Amino acid sequence: MDWEDKVVLVTGGTGSFGRKFVEVMLHDYHPAKLIVFSRDELKQHEMREAGFTHPSLRYFIGDVRDRLRLRRAMRGVDIVVHAAALKQVPACEYNPIEAIMTNIMGGRNVVEAALDMEVERVMALSTDKAVNPINLYGATKLAAEKLFVQSNAYAGATGTRFSCVRYGNVLGSRGSVVPVFLRQRERGTITITDERMTRFWLSLEQGVRFTIRCIEQMQGGEVFVPKIPSMRVVDLANAIAPDCEIKYIGIRPGEKLHEVLVSEDEARHTIELEDMFVVEPSGALWFGHGWRQQGKSLPEGFRYASDNNDVWLSVEEIRAMIAPFEGPAHSERLPEDG
Repeated sequence: MDWEDKVVLVTGGTGSFGRKFVEVMLHDYHPAKLIVFSRDELKQHEMREAGFTHPSLRYFIGDVRDRLRLRRAMRGVDIVVHAAALKQVPACEYNPIEAIMTNIMGGRNVVEAALDMEVERVMALSTDKAVNPINLYGATKLAAEKLFVQSNAYAGATGTRFSCVRYGNVLGSRGSVVPVFLRQRERGTITITDERMTRFWLSLEQGVRFTIRCIEQMQGGEVFVPKIPSMRVVDLANAIAPDCEIKYIGIRPGEKLHEVLVSEDEARHTIELEDMFVVEPSGALWFGHGWRQQGKSLPEGFRYASDNNDVWLSVEEIRAMIAPFEGPAHSERLPEDG
């Protein structure tokens, strides 16, 4: 794909993913135009103040709940990355209608605007919490996944294609446990809900680059899942605060012991490649099934979960990953104007 000829829009463009996506796009891919779509004027101002002022960059205030505004923003757009979401689990539990309006109905608006404006490719971000969800956030992301996958049926003979990427916890993103542990370290006690807890883990840049790569390869209808390492939450605590006391407080409502990225039922129509899994659309007669010639089917009963992973991060590896977050604020690499 020649990104230099493409107009790209990212919803939730001032969030953790959005900022890193913009940074990587400007440095390495040089799209003809890059549109940051978000509802917070202050965060857009802060991005400009941080140096995100490249000539190809545009800032568009809008909410994914507003379909007409999305239509206006998508005029002439080739590629949409849908990263806007309410993702704080407790906030979604306490404000369920708000979570549904943004994560599900907002997803619907992105789909309809993209179809109306004849966008070429739409990639939606999902989460391991969408697999066998036990909290509202996960349930809304599961519904959003289904919306984007099945909306390829609406695309029909048009050129618009929809896919999803699904991955685990992102190091350093807003809401990450890392800054929580760093603050708790000052008090001498780290709180963990359960000593058995495991999580998938990847860096923000890994998530962004995986998403870009999947946009380049998508056929429409797939859910792309990267192969990423697991981590014991106890090991994370020991990496951040080896001398602190660990206090176990019990699993919170809506929290899992282990996360799943590919369930047993999905595995029946999932293809394994060297560094990722591709969940093909189940039962659909349209596109998204061309991966069978590139990889291999999974064995019966396969389940890709954070507790049965082949790759685990050691305390030393975790310590190396979190090092940038322990010092002064890490400045983003930004291109010169022109």
